Amino acid sequence: MEPRRVVVTGMGAVTPIGKDVESFWQGLKEEKRGFSEISAFDASEYKAKMAGEIKDFDPTEYMDFKAAKRMERFTQFASVAAKEAVEDSALDMSAEDPYRVGVIVSSGIGSMQANEREHQKLMEGKKVSPLYIPVMIANMASANIAMQYGMKGKNVAIVTACASGSHSIGDAFKAIKYDDADVMVCGGAEAAICPLGVQGFTNMTALSTNTDPATCSRPFDKNRDGFVIGEGAGVVVLEELEHAKARGAHIYAEVVGYGATNDAFHITSPAEDGSGAGEAMKIAMKEAGITPDQVEYINAHGTSTHHNDLFETRAIKYAFGDAAKKVAINSTKSMIGHLLGGAGGVEFIVCVKSILDSFIHVTSGLKEPDDECDLDYTMGSGRSLDINYAMSNSLGFGGHNATLLLKKYEA
Repeated sequence: MEPRRVVVTGMGAVTPIGKDVESFWQGLKEEKRGFSEISAFDASEYKAKMAGEIKDFDPTEYMDFKAAKRMERFTQFASVAAKEAVEDSALDMSAEDPYRVGVIVSSGIGSMQANEREHQKLMEGKKVSPLYIPVMIANMASANIAMQYGMKGKNVAIVTACASGSHSIGDAFKAIKYDDADVMVCGGAEAAICPLGVQGFTNMTALSTNTDPATCSRPFDKNRDGFVIGEGAGVVVLEELEHAKARGAHIYAEVVGYGATNDAFHITSPAEDGSGAGEAMKIAMKEAGITPDQVEYINAHGTSTHHNDLFETRAIKYAFGDAAKKVAINSTKSMIGHLLGGAGGVEFIVCVKSILDSFIHVTSGLKEPDDECDLDYTMGSGRSLDINYAMSNSLGFGGHNATLLLKKYEA
């Protein structure tokens, strides 16, 4: 069977700088930084005090109270982003075979808040909620979206830490390409801004302790000191090309490559030579049938940690060779922080919007690049760029690497 072409027909996002795709994208273009002191709990005694929180989020604006009550915050974000994406795609489930429409929307962690809350009840001798398990587990984002729309096809959740969202989109792409589905709703969501989450990441020295909103997240900068934890979701609708054309869907971009590898090196650090992530990029380009000099733009994982930014730079050089000096790179995490399992979905959307608008946003906060971080990270300001091929990288604890490759759509 000939592999099928896969296109993007819908997008939805909930982020610290915008609770829908357009406001989020406009925020990136305006270099809006979504950082402030943590308000979800009292973090005054914590070393890391900053976060990319989603303020004034009321799930009942998007769903009824009963539905919201049966979802934890990460699932609420996923459901809201999926609602925007499905509506954007104009997908009519009454006209679809429900077993040909699937969902892969993942979370790297699930609900830490539920763990904290219900453990406290247990310690106090109070009744643990009968809903504790079914709201806490990471697959509930996918499950709730499927139930909401009657999507009965492939439905899984991929837990690969901070690569979860990108692996979800990659696996959805493969499911459509090789005829396991016609339509997939896919992406990632996370909400881990809670005492256990913040303290856990802080104690492994992953979080920035900088309390200046203007510089707390500065990927590739010599003075970076860790990532800022964020929250939110990015969900997209992928569709087989002929299926999309037959129903008159608007097509945003085409997905042409996906690379997935593991460093097999360390539980938190990427491989120091960049070979694991570099091979993922090579695999994606090979699947697309292109060479490194054809990729104009990379949305980097770019967390603002010492190891990630340095080793991802090495990975790009490993995969691109001489072309590494020519490709434009940026980090969306410079403005919204690290959405963990939600990062890949949101950053995939950034790639689509960058292709459509011929624009790449600035890597905010980057003033003095580290000595070995010597590539083009879009420092100073965003810029216009005609993009035919865009790449998105995600690297997760455990050595998980995911690369997604998009192309400007041509009929």
